[in-house]
Amino acid sequence: MQYTQLSDAENRPVWKRGSAIALAVLLAAGLAACDKQPSDQTAGQKLDTAIAKTEAAAEDAKVKTEAAADNAKAKMEVAADDAKQKMDAAAQDVSQAAHNAASNAAVALDDTAITTKVKAAFAADPNLSAVLISVDTKDGVVTLSGPVKTADDSKHAQNLTQAIEGVKSVVNELKVTAG
Repeated sequence: MQYTQLSDAENRPVWKRGSAIALAVLLAAGLAACDKQPSDQTAGQKLDTAIAKTEAAAEDAKVKTEAAADNAKAKMEVAADDAKQKMDAAAQDVSQAAHNAASNAAVALDDTAITTKVKAAFAADPNLSAVLISVDTKDGVVTLSGPVKTADDSKHAQNLTQAIEGVKSVVNELKVTAG
C-alpha cells in the first residue's frame, strides 16, 4: 500500500471544518452589524418609541372618553330637565282636569238638587202636577215644560221655581191646556 500525504486542511475532521465556516459567518455578521448607519435605532430605542406612542394614544383616548362622558352627562341633564318639565305640565293638566271634574260634579249635583227641590215644591202645591210638569236643570238654568190648567198656574210654577236657591233663570215652556 502506498500512502499519500494529505494536506493539513484535508487531514482535519469534518466537524472542525464546519466550525471554522460557522465562525467565519458569525464574524462576517458581526462586522456587518458594526456597519450600521447612525440613524438606525436599537431595540431599546424602538421599545421606548413604542411605549411613548402607546402612552400618547392612551392619553388621547382618555381625553376623548372624558369629553364623551361630559357630553353624555350634559345630554342627560337636558333630558332630565325636559322630562321634569313634561311631568310638571302633566301634573298640572291632571290637577286641572280633576278640578274641572269636581266642579262639573258639583254643578251636576247642584242641578240635581235644584230639580229635586222644584219637583218637591210642585208636589206640595195642589194646583201643579209634579208628575206632568217636566223639570230640566242645566248649570242653574231650569226649563219647565208640560201641561198646566191656567196661565196663572204657569206663572205660579215659574215663581216657585225662581224662588229655589241656586236657580239662575227659568225657561217657561209650560202649555195651558183645557182639561
